[in-house]
Amino acid sequence: MSCDIANGRLEACKDAISGLLNIYFINYGDLNTLQSSVTFDGDDQITEWITATRINLYKYELKGANGFEQTIQTSRDNGTTFFEQVLTIQLKKQDAVTHKNVKLLAYGRPRIVVETRDHQFFLAGYDQGCDVTAGTVSSGTAMGDFNGYNLTFTGMEKSPAYFIDCADEAGLKAIFTDGADDAIVITS
Repeated sequence: MSCDIANGRLEACKDAISGLLNIYFINYGDLNTLQSSVTFDGDDQITEWITATRINLYKYELKGANGFEQTIQTSRDNGTTFFEQVLTIQLKKQDAVTHKNVKLLAYGRPRIVVETRDHQFFLAGYDQGCDVTAGTVSSGTAMGDFNGYNLTFTGMEKSPAYFIDCADEAGLKAIFTDGADDAIVITS
């Protein structure tokens, strides 16, 4: 049966840290230009190769109250399972460029690369993209209150967000370009 598990798991060490470091937005249509294939290595580990002819990643540095959660949504009665991917971010300080980008993010459905503080990379919204499902543009009340953008992105996918096998931004660029240096542009 295709849904039987094939691996166990040992108790993990206590060396992980939580939180997000960066996110990279990919316009939904840009990822459609990618060639994707799934292979299995000798240990039955899934390896997904993604190559592109040209793609832009828009990098947003994060600090503070940011998180990425994936919730399994399943129904035995309906025979369905999907994974809800929820990214919540705070972008401090309002400015005209970010204001416009927030509007465009709300109109679109980007794919999002999420980088954790442990330098793990995930691709959220691979098939369907992610929608802005909540957000505020806040100026605060008191002088020390939050000023900026609180955004929630939600993706609903048939699989959890894919791990991207890299340890840093250079590795991320190599994965998406398959070695062609001019195929990807990361804009901060």
